[in-house]
Amino acid sequence: MTSKVTEESLGYEQARDELIEVVRRLEAGGTTLEESLALWERGEELAKVCRRWLDGARARLDAALAEEEDEGSAVEAGGDGE
Repeated sequence: MTSKVTEESLGYEQARDELIEVVRRLEAGGTTLEESLALWERGEELAKVCRRWLDGARARLDAALAEEEDEGSAVEAGGDGE
């Protein structure tokens, strides 16, 4: 339904908003089996995009926190000898 390029170019908010719309349409019903399957597949793709964004954000936070912790340890180790 969607190319890899389009998936990769979606920002988190765009993917999340489209996923919300897909869920709304599925919950509302009134679609054919084929349409429902296509919506479900699109929802799965969008959920993966969101998960990749969230995983990337978590990795960035973990790296920033580790860097901050390392800097704090270096200051504490170097500051006691004076």
